[in-house]
Amino acid sequence: MPDDARRPPLIVHLVYRFAVGGMENGVVNLLNRIPPERYRHAIVSLTDVSDFRRRLKRLDEIEIVELRQPKGNDFGTHRRLWRTLRRLKPAVLHTRNLAALEGQMAGFLARVPVRIHGEHGRDMYDLHGRNRRYNLLRKALRPLVHRYLAVSRDLADWLARDVAVPPRKIRQIYNGVDAEAFAPRRGPRPPIGPPGFVDDDSVVIGTVGRMAEVKNQVDLARAFTALRARDPEARRVARLVLVGDGPLRDACRRILEEGGAAGAAWLPGERGDVADLMRAFDVFALPSLGEGISNTVLEAMAVGLPVVATAVGGNPELVGAGISGALCPAGDPSALADALAPYVRDAGLRRAHGAAGRRAVEERFSLDAMVRGYLDVYDAALAEKGIAPAGR
Repeated sequence: MPDDARRPPLIVHLVYRFAVGGMENGVVNLLNRIPPERYRHAIVSLTDVSDFRRRLKRLDEIEIVELRQPKGNDFGTHRRLWRTLRRLKPAVLHTRNLAALEGQMAGFLARVPVRIHGEHGRDMYDLHGRNRRYNLLRKALRPLVHRYLAVSRDLADWLARDVAVPPRKIRQIYNGVDAEAFAPRRGPRPPIGPPGFVDDDSVVIGTVGRMAEVKNQVDLARAFTALRARDPEARRVARLVLVGDGPLRDACRRILEEGGAAGAAWLPGERGDVADLMRAFDVFALPSLGEGISNTVLEAMAVGLPVVATAVGGNPELVGAGISGALCPAGDPSALADALAPYVRDAGLRRAHGAAGRRAVEERFSLDAMVRGYLDVYDAALAEKGIAPAGR
């Protein structure tokens, strides 16, 4: 029997760039959890790969390919992708988000047996998924895709309604969170910020994410300054931590300085100790203009934090308003400040809503549930093509 026939089927995961990000973090969690006797993996990045790849636990077993796509349309990238797929001979091609969707054509031409596309959320260039040109592209490539995966009901409904994907081809699978790594605080608050940044009375409002327009941290900075301006108690105890890097970081600094709140805020940049930092927060805030399913919201819930988030995308599917947190309109710093205020004032409310979020993670958003969902899709799609999944 040839060696390839004895090896588990190979899945090629095609992304635009493999670097820090919510979707990419989901890929890492999935690959780290799928038993190696079930599937092998390769990651193909249309552009490049950062040190983020070191989060893969079996990095030596996963081939990673950078196609170095230049800006704009580039036929050469499609050719290199086709050649890569012909060399790797995967059983499954799994593309993610619009930027990688055109890879389905290379997968079809390379005769990859199973082709899957995942939708994880949209960026500012197509925030609501209504861009006519992009939807024409989605519809043109629709016949090449055997299965669609959506990380939220909101995205699954959009695929059926706006892209006209038959519901039988759509599977919705929530992201999972490592509830052990993101365990609640036990004991005193971990150190956070520069010396003297917090004391026993401080209430730390925090967020984590790339500081890009769609994540909208500038509205959180505005809400924080507004909250301090109108509430003397908030001015005394509230602290703000914005973890992440990107083009909005300087804008957030300016807003905080102009609002007299720079000394009550800390912007440490990108960090690798997110779980420890979250355990030092008291409230988690997400001011995004659009979301698929937020990994950072799930991580905050796992840590036992109440979550104040904008009511966009999949956020209402995660945050129980009045149960595990609060929801507010996107693009409204005043409403965000109003939603944060009760948590700054009431420690009992923080504890109750944080505990409810932790229970929701344990019951609905485990990594094991996520992995089972993906394995079910991969197994069923291969079985339809007459390919027996390995290690069942």
